[in-house]
Amino acid sequence: MEVVSSPDAAALIEQQGGQLFVWPRRGGCCGPLTLAAATRPPGRRQFRQAGTGQGFAVFVPEHLARLPDELHVDLRRRRVRAYWDGCAWIV
Repeated sequence: MEVVSSPDAAALIEQQGGQLFVWPRRGGCCGPLTLAAATRPPGRRQFRQAGTGQGFAVFVPEHLARLPDELHVDLRRRRVRAYWDGCAWIV
C-alpha cells in the first residue's frame, strides 16, 4: 500500500505521535461504508501496521484483509482525512 500524504497532514500526524489509524465506518444503519482516520486508536479495536507515510506509521484493523493500492491522507479543518484509492467510501 502506497501512502500519499499532504505535507500539512504529515506534519500534524507527526506532531501528535506519528501514528495514523484508519478503519471502515458505517454511516448510520443503512449509510455507506466510509473511511475514518485518527491519530489515536478508537475504542477496543485491534490494529496492525500496514504501511508508512512521510514520517508516520499507518495502522488498519487487524482483521482487514484487503488493503488499497493507495491511501491518500489530507488535512481538512485541522482534522486528518483518509481516502482509499482516491475515494472517501469503501466498496
